[in-house]
Amino acid sequence: MEATVALPSSSNLSPHLLGFLDHRFRTLDDLLTAPDLAVELSKTCSDLDSDLSSLHQGLKNLVVSWSRRSIAAKAAVLRLNYRLQDLGAMASRNDAVLCRDLPRLARELLRVEALRGYVETALRLEALVGDLEDAIFSENVAVTVKQERVIGAVKIVADIDSVLENVAEFRPRWRRLLNSVDDRVDKALGVLRTRVVANHRTLLSSLGWPPKLSVSKIENGGVSAIPNPLVLMLGEKRESYSQSFVALCALQHVRGKRRRIDDLRFNAELWAIDELVSPIASRIEYHSSNWLDQPEFIFALVRKITCDFVVGVEEILQPLIDEARLVGCSAKEAWVSAMVKMLSGFLGQRVISVLAQMYEEREKRLEVGSSWLHLIDLIVSFDKQMLSLVKSEGYLIASELERFEGFSRDLSVMSMFCDRLDWLKIWAKIELRDAYKKLSAKSKDDRAWFVENKKGADVLINREIEQFLLSTREDHRAPAITESALKITWEMIDRGQSLPAISSRIKFIRRTAARFLWHFFDVLLSRWNDTNLSLDFPDDETVMRACGLINAAGYCEFKLQQWSDDVNFLEMKMAETESNDPVKGKTNDHNSCFFDEEIKRLDELETDWLMSILANLLRQFELLSWEYIENMKQFDHGQNHFCPTPTSVAMDLAISHDLVLALDALRSHLLVIEKTLNPRDFLDLWRSVADGLDHFIFRSIFGADIRFSREDVHQIGADMKGLFFVFRPFCARPEAFFPCIRESRRLLEMDEEEVKYLQAVLASDDENRIKCLRSFGVSHVSFDRVDKILRNRTF
Repeated sequence: MEATVALPSSSNLSPHLLGFLDHRFRTLDDLLTAPDLAVELSKTCSDLDSDLSSLHQGLKNLVVSWSRRSIAAKAAVLRLNYRLQDLGAMASRNDAVLCRDLPRLARELLRVEALRGYVETALRLEALVGDLEDAIFSENVAVTVKQERVIGAVKIVADIDSVLENVAEFRPRWRRLLNSVDDRVDKALGVLRTRVVANHRTLLSSLGWPPKLSVSKIENGGVSAIPNPLVLMLGEKRESYSQSFVALCALQHVRGKRRRIDDLRFNAELWAIDELVSPIASRIEYHSSNWLDQPEFIFALVRKITCDFVVGVEEILQPLIDEARLVGCSAKEAWVSAMVKMLSGFLGQRVISVLAQMYEEREKRLEVGSSWLHLIDLIVSFDKQMLSLVKSEGYLIASELERFEGFSRDLSVMSMFCDRLDWLKIWAKIELRDAYKKLSAKSKDDRAWFVENKKGADVLINREIEQFLLSTREDHRAPAITESALKITWEMIDRGQSLPAISSRIKFIRRTAARFLWHFFDVLLSRWNDTNLSLDFPDDETVMRACGLINAAGYCEFKLQQWSDDVNFLEMKMAETESNDPVKGKTNDHNSCFFDEEIKRLDELETDWLMSILANLLRQFELLSWEYIENMKQFDHGQNHFCPTPTSVAMDLAISHDLVLALDALRSHLLVIEKTLNPRDFLDLWRSVADGLDHFIFRSIFGADIRFSREDVHQIGADMKGLFFVFRPFCARPEAFFPCIRESRRLLEMDEEEVKYLQAVLASDDENRIKCLRSFGVSHVSFDRVDKILRNRTF
């Protein structure tokens, strides 16, 4: 037999080998795979031996190759060592010199380099500025300036600006050089502009500009067109004007670029267009000086000139603007803007300022007020026409441009009030005083406070089709004075919205429309205090007047909320909030609106007045039903002190005589209120009255210590049906709004066995009591009250 090979002890095996064996042979069945594992391991060992042999061979080759190179490397290292030793000896001798002079040498090199760069930049700028000054101050252009020289000067300025931008970015300490060059360039451009403008004016004069103005036809209402010399020029004159126009536009472009005008702000100004308007302005001012008392002629003349020339300006000058590469510039906008600016300047100096001085004298304020308002109406109309003239150019987003402050400001005469807050305050005072007068005149007419009732006798028939979505004054049943007050308010708002600056719009509307609304609220409150609704038994006319005031407050609240939802008021509210508190403005309360305080005040007035009517109705019912309640407390078993009064055949019941007057008065007042008060508030009112009566009667009768016999229960049922009948015109099931009375009657109408059963249940736990009471249809009366009502029931 072959000798058995002894296995090594497990303690002699490495942890890695033990882990490998444990992984391979977990069970006895795994031992069957030992031959396969041996073959696999043998193959792996063979592959590893082969790889090792390859590595040995490669290493031998590398060693042989390296040995060849190492000889040359060794020689190079030796030579380097010798040189380093020589350098070290030299460094030891010059170490003190290098440590002391090397930093100073580096600084000197940097200074020389900076000086070289400064000199090169200065020389380059001097050459460019010299070329610019030569082109401008040479004798050849002392009299006339050709387009080629202007364009050449513009190109030189562009090159200078390129160098200056580079210096400002990388050499900010060269500030003196920048300022010196800027001053020289600005001076040269100023001289060039003066000469170009002078040549341009001479050319315009030769073309027959400005045209003659025939003001006699303006005064007589004539509308004949004024000839446009720009359209009539031909040949060489047209070519000369075109070159001069393009040169002036190019000069303005480079001047604006140097001053870094903010591109985000709309600016319709063009020097070439201003030169067209300037000579016209002098003639307009001459004629307008005779029309200071008739400003409508001034606006008519400016409007006519603007409209007559706008087509020719656009057709002739817009291609030249495009040739000058003035991106975003419009000849029409520039023309209209220049005419508006000219008119604004004249009105500010000759009209508005004079009226403002006269307003300081009290005896002249009435005259100044009428003149001021007339002038404002003319300005608003003129601004709308000018804006319409520009919008006709075909903007795809004309409505957005109209809301753009820069755009509308350049095209609005109203912009002068944005620059003069003192004029804006005077205008607001005049508007407010005029509004007070209009309201006072309207409020003196009693018919203005009358509430129209178009429903008449059909109120009961048409109850099912009553609409509660109120939108018009007729829907709210508000008196005519409300529409008049809101119309006056909106007129002030409309004029205020013509101001191009949103901050000025906010100030004006707050000083006029908002204050006028508060004044109107005081008028409503004063008339409410005069209604004497606090009396115990007000007449129908007093109730109708009170309802009319509630309707007026409700309609005002509706209109103010409707206005506040407009995008213009939303923008003004956001701007106002941000100006008052920038931090809070970023997290603005979305529930607030522009007229938030006014709406809150109206809501308070409406609620207080409704509560007053409600309290009056309940107090009147309590007083008229006092005898009925007292008689009920004197009930005795087997006796009837009600003195029943026969009712209609439809009811076939008898109502207690002491309750008839209270029910009749309540029904009469509710019908009057229903015809006068708006449907929404009346719905809340009669339901609140029903709820109040429900609690009052329940507390006074069913909650008192009164013994109820079968006859008493029938009589109370008849009386309560009479109460429900009062509310029948307003709903199909009025008893649903008297839950306490309805459930109390249900308890009293139970037979003796049901009463005993329910009393036994009430003595049990809460869960059973709740389920039992709900099964009998009782959910609004407490357990104690139910027990008291059942104990007072006699059989």
